[in-house]
Amino acid sequence: MTHNIDTLIDGVSEQVIEWRRHLHAHPELSFEEYETSKFIVQSLEGIGGIEISHPSGTSVVGRLIGSKPGPVIAIRADFDALPIQEDTGLPFASKTDNKMHACGHDGHTSILLGTAAVLAAMKDDLAGEIRFLFQHGEEAPPGGARGMIEGGALDGVDRIIGLHLWSPIEIGTVQINPTYVMAACDVFRIEIKGNGGHIGDPHTSIDTIAIGAQIVDNLQHIVARNVDPIHSAIVGVTNFNAGVAIAVIPPSAVLTGGTNVFDPNVRDLLEKRIGEIAHGICATHGARCEYEYTRVYDTVVNDPDTAAIVDGVAAKLFGRENVKDLPPIMPGEDFAFFAQQKPSCFVLLGAGNKEKGIIAPHHDPKFDIDEDSLAMGTRLFVNAAIELLEQTKPGG
Repeated sequence: MTHNIDTLIDGVSEQVIEWRRHLHAHPELSFEEYETSKFIVQSLEGIGGIEISHPSGTSVVGRLIGSKPGPVIAIRADFDALPIQEDTGLPFASKTDNKMHACGHDGHTSILLGTAAVLAAMKDDLAGEIRFLFQHGEEAPPGGARGMIEGGALDGVDRIIGLHLWSPIEIGTVQINPTYVMAACDVFRIEIKGNGGHIGDPHTSIDTIAIGAQIVDNLQHIVARNVDPIHSAIVGVTNFNAGVAIAVIPPSAVLTGGTNVFDPNVRDLLEKRIGEIAHGICATHGARCEYEYTRVYDTVVNDPDTAAIVDGVAAKLFGRENVKDLPPIMPGEDFAFFAQQKPSCFVLLGAGNKEKGIIAPHHDPKFDIDEDSLAMGTRLFVNAAIELLEQTKPGG
């Protein structure tokens, strides 16, 4: 290499932080990321030497083609925010009510922009292509990954990598699993239809709230008593809508929630048992039931060979003691669909810091990341991309 990689990364580190703070202050929700998409394009144009396209929606793809032929390595980052009112008190906190980068996607995008800047400066040394995938709509079904794939974002790609900044993991730690990384996640909706009436005459009504409460309670027995204890699974009701007045028994109630699971057979079981319980309890009390179960994101599964290469790079950069093969985590990610198409490695990068008070969980109004993780992410992406170019057979 004719360039000093560390010097180039150090040179872009402050810019990466500035990018992150701009994005954090200007969040946009899934599939509405118009200004964010423009910002990414402008930033790539400012870097120079990168071909830019939009395979679907607000997504952005940048292609950096090296001076010599070789494999195609894709790197993915997401950039949508969440409908949450921020409560961090940061000087660059969200400027928009009820919209917040509460999951680290602002950091992911900034890391990938920094990676693009460094690798663009090394273009003459690269044998192959680096493809930068900036994905929209990760937080909301159906996700943006499948649309990007249909739009050709992975055409010709040999391997793909990505990362998620993770506040439950302390800064300086990297989690790279050889297979399972994150769970499949689905959503369900149960509508209970009874008869409304006066609270003083409950015997003339079919109380949908009482029925709904029984359903919520009984759903907890699925994991406790139907799922083999050696398998991980979650069934959670996160929304219960019913009633508008104190003295009125409502004629309907709607429960919505989600599931998280790794094993496909357990996934089938959850879908079946939720419906059986909802229909059974409703029937017992004379109510009608409408049940919908939607499969959203599949399990994120790493390719062992690709994960081994990235693991080796991380160990050299951060020390073997800081690279962990920890148990997979239960939240879902639509990186799963990229991983189904190409050999992949998805990394969890520590972004929490107890000493700095950065401990809030993801999707919390006080969520934040230790910005030192941005330089770590850039360093990992740059070095992993170079190593993958060297160890990957084009078209293989």
